[in-house]
Amino acid sequence: MDGTHANIEHWAERVDLAAAFRWTARLNMHEGVSNHFSFAINDDGTKFLMNPNQVHFSRIKASDMLVIDANDPDTLKGPNAPDPTAWGLHGGLHRHCPHARCAMHIHSIHATVLACLEDKVLPPLDQNAAMFYDRQVVDDSYGGLAFEEEGERCAQLFIDPKKKVMIMGNHGIMVIGDTVADTFNRMYFFERACEVYIRALQTGRPLSILPDDIAAKTADEIENYPEQDIRHLAELKAILDTEQPDYAT
Repeated sequence: MDGTHANIEHWAERVDLAAAFRWTARLNMHEGVSNHFSFAINDDGTKFLMNPNQVHFSRIKASDMLVIDANDPDTLKGPNAPDPTAWGLHGGLHRHCPHARCAMHIHSIHATVLACLEDKVLPPLDQNAAMFYDRQVVDDSYGGLAFEEEGERCAQLFIDPKKKVMIMGNHGIMVIGDTVADTFNRMYFFERACEVYIRALQTGRPLSILPDDIAAKTADEIENYPEQDIRHLAELKAILDTEQPDYAT
């Protein structure tokens, strides 16, 4: 940490979040000035960092992150109030799911296409998709914008800590994890796997789905693969350090 930011708490996590926002924009997985990432900063997860309201992912800096208290009813009244849907969705999640240390909600194209199919579960079609075998939960009860009631309902679906991707029917996805690197890596590979699946469906040819035992074995192997998430984000930050160093300011 440089001297300029010595008095800003959770600086490393802020930098990681800013990198994740910038790279999500580069991958065209953003949604204008909508969608939000959050990271819990206290033990029970109810205080968290989140992106400011209506700022494009490609411009977000580490120092921009809001500090939100999920238990403060006056959160939406301040001058730096978060987006009401971000408060509803992420506030509800961090209030009820302490294991969701980091949460990333996007409407990326291929994952959202999956969320619009009658069968919304990503099958283990390839190695990337196998990563999510028995690790997804589907919300099939879309009820409009994710204000508090909708956010609370979605949070209740993350009851199994093993399942860290929610396919939000007719909406998008919510990905949770232990760290920014862990969550971003999961979000990235879920979108990649969805793209392969959607493109495979477009061929109209029969699909060769992996057997359940092989899919389960592959999911366990990937989950225990050392440091891929850490090194993935580190490489992205190294590129940003050269091309867009203001992300870490």
